[in-house]
Amino acid sequence: MRGDHRGLLVPIESDQILPFEIRRIYYMFKTSPGVRRGLHAHHKLHQAAVCLQGSCKFLLDDGSNQATVQLDNPSEALLIEPMVWHEMFDFSDDAVLLVLADDHYDERDYIRVRAEFDRLVKLKPDHF
Repeated sequence: MRGDHRGLLVPIESDQILPFEIRRIYYMFKTSPGVRRGLHAHHKLHQAAVCLQGSCKFLLDDGSNQATVQLDNPSEALLIEPMVWHEMFDFSDDAVLLVLADDHYDERDYIRVRAEFDRLVKLKPDHF
């Protein structure tokens, strides 16, 4: 993060700040109260999430360990590795969540059923 009397600037650079090349960017906002987003894992996709405004929480689960992380600083990113079940929740009314990904959308990369994720984690412990 850089700044002076004019304000702050946060660069996001592929293969420098982020450990991957950015191939897709999306963001979500005006999330309804009580809604959980995500509810999936990816076979191969790497992502970085930045809450540009407001706050939200992430539940992260690699099949062995769970953590809840709050994003509320637009100068910090949360890296989400492949084979990590993730859920976003507790969005503030003004939350804007930006996600940067290392590949384009591919439905085949999604694991949307928790039981299937649990089965795959047991079969491939080398993902971690």
